[in-house]
Amino acid sequence: MSERFSIGQLADLPDGAGVRVEAFEHRIAVFRIGDDVYAIGDRCSHAEASLAEGELFDKDVECPRHGSAFNVETGEPDSFPATRPVPVYTTEVADGEVFLTIEEAS
Repeated sequence: MSERFSIGQLADLPDGAGVRVEAFEHRIAVFRIGDDVYAIGDRCSHAEASLAEGELFDKDVECPRHGSAFNVETGEPDSFPATRPVPVYTTEVADGEVFLTIEEAS
């Protein structure tokens, strides 16, 4: 089962920065890069820090605690100390509205 829901208007998301969204017991970091929106798990797999608070460099977000970088498209860590990926969520922009889909594990 999956849950699809609106997180607001594209124009309201800051370009090049993260926003934290909490829904259905998931904490999600959402990043807008131009007209594209990416969503990954908000907790760094190394130290539980909020990735939404990290700095975005191209398509990598740097954890504010220890500097691990995660790719916002794949959730994979691109640098140490993190070695495990974070979850990735599907996003869609339709008529200027941003939708997020959470797939529940079966």
